[in-house]
Amino acid sequence: MTRIRMKWERFDARFEGVNGDEHLRVLFDDGSWLEGPAYSAAWRQLLFSDIPADRVLSWDETTGAVGLWRSPGGYANGRTIDRQGRILQCEQGSRSVTRVEPDGSLTVLADTWQGRRLNSPNDLVERSDGSIWFTDPNYGISSDYEGVRAEPEIEGCHVYRRDPDGSVTAVATDFERPNGLAFSSDEATLYVVDTRRKHVRRFAVQSDLSLSGGEEFATCDAGSFDGIRLDEVGRLWVAAHDGLHCFHPDGSLLGKLLVPEICSNLTFGGQKRNIVFITASHLLLSVRLNTTGATYPGATLGRQ
Repeated sequence: MTRIRMKWERFDARFEGVNGDEHLRVLFDDGSWLEGPAYSAAWRQLLFSDIPADRVLSWDETTGAVGLWRSPGGYANGRTIDRQGRILQCEQGSRSVTRVEPDGSLTVLADTWQGRRLNSPNDLVERSDGSIWFTDPNYGISSDYEGVRAEPEIEGCHVYRRDPDGSVTAVATDFERPNGLAFSSDEATLYVVDTRRKHVRRFAVQSDLSLSGGEEFATCDAGSFDGIRLDEVGRLWVAAHDGLHCFHPDGSLLGKLLVPEICSNLTFGGQKRNIVFITASHLLLSVRLNTTGATYPGATLGRQ
C-alpha cells in the first residue's frame, strides 16, 4: 500500500495537540474526480463516487479491497448514512436526492421545488427530526462531465430542507454555489460552503427550522472550499485545494493537513470514528487521528 508522509501546518497553539499517523494511506488511486465518502460501521465499508465515470465504489475495511458498488451511479455526489443505516445521496444525473433501500431499490426523496426540477443536488445532511438538508448548485447540468447538460429550471442555486412529509423548502436563497454543509453536534448551527465565494457561512437553526444569521465564518486561502465535517469538540474540517483546513468554533484557522491533490470531501469513520477518509482528485486517502468525528442525537456509531 502506498503511503504519503504527513505534513501539517499549525497556526494556533490550540491545534498543537492534534496529531495522528505519520503517513496518509492511499486506499485507491484510479479515479477521475472522487467525491461523496460515507462510512458504514455496520458494513465496515466506505462508499465513494467517481463522478465523471458515473460509478459508485466501495472500500472494504477488513480486506482493503475496492470494488464496484453501482454502475451507472446517477453521477452521485454527496452521500450520508441515515439513522436506519440506509444510504442518502445526491444524484446529479437524475437531479434528485435519493435513498437506497435495504433491498437495493431507489426511492426519490426530492427532485422538484415549486413544480420545477432541481439543478443538481450536491451534498446533504440528515437532522435528528428526520429532515434532510441539501445544497443544489448547477455543476451536474452545466456540462456533460459530471452529469447531463441541461438548462436550469430554477433561477439561482439554493439550500433546501426536505421534511419527513415530503415537502421541500428553500431555506437559503442568497448563495452563488452552495456546496458542503454540516450541523453542529447540538444541531443548533448549520455551516454551509459557498464554493464560488470561497467561504463558509454560519446559520442559527430556529425552532421552526428556518435559518437566521448567515454571516461569513471562514474564508479559503487556497483555491475553494468543498466538503465539510465537524469533530468531537466542534472544530470544522474543510476540504480545500491544498488539503484539509481546520477551524476553531470561533472561526480561527488553527491549522492544515496538507494533501498532494485537490481535496473534494471528507468524512470521519472507522469503528472509533477517528479515521478521516479524504477524496482528493483521483485518490482516496485515509489517516487515523487522535480526535473523533462529531456525534449527533440518535446517530449510530460510525455515521456521518
